Amino acid sequence: MPNILGVNIDSISMADAVKKANEFFDGKPHTVFTPNPEIILECEKDENLKNIVNSADLNLPDGIGVVIASKILKSSVKDRVSGFDYVCQLLKTGRSFYLFGGKPGIAQKAMDNLIKDGVNVVGCHDGYFEDDSEIVEDIISKNPDILVVCLGAPKQEKWIYKNKDKLNVPISIGAGGSLDVLAGEVQRAPEIYQKLCIEWLYRAVKEPKKRLPRIIKLPIFVKDVITKGKKYI
Repeated sequence: MPNILGVNIDSISMADAVKKANEFFDGKPHTVFTPNPEIILECEKDENLKNIVNSADLNLPDGIGVVIASKILKSSVKDRVSGFDYVCQLLKTGRSFYLFGGKPGIAQKAMDNLIKDGVNVVGCHDGYFEDDSEIVEDIISKNPDILVVCLGAPKQEKWIYKNKDKLNVPISIGAGGSLDVLAGEVQRAPEIYQKLCIEWLYRAVKEPKKRLPRIIKLPIFVKDVITKGKKYI
């Protein structure tokens, strides 16, 4: 398995990742995370987070930076597998879903949109809470096949790890800002940007205050891969 700065990454195509999800309906809870350069840098600073991410049943290479890093290290990440695209593929499987995260109203709007499209969404909750016990109870009572958690990294990964055994949901996936797109609040980059793997550029133009501080981290990531990466292989 390819390893980028101590984080295990599955070298897998989108089609195989969806097939892999079908294997997770075996009566046990499974986790899917989507490490991108920003999350991997966080893992460098936070050993607990690194252990949590490495405990996942599937770590998707989310971000062209991860693919580039694998080429620098001569490892074998096949291709970028976007977390949002993965969620969209799972939505087509006929499974039941619970949506958790986003600002107040976002999860509900995403749920309404998906139900209109025929997706079986059994419940939702926004990402603003002090005590999550009622949320946990609601998820358990709704018994979804797939839990989509969009609290942002590293909060979503830590929350999933903390609660996965109580929830016993077959698949819990940390999916960042996916609910904003599903709710129609954020526009997906045009297809040409997606094909060229430069969605980050489109987002930077659309949301410079939010995105530029994150993009600035990319040179740090590349530097760390070049100077430290080989010791993890």
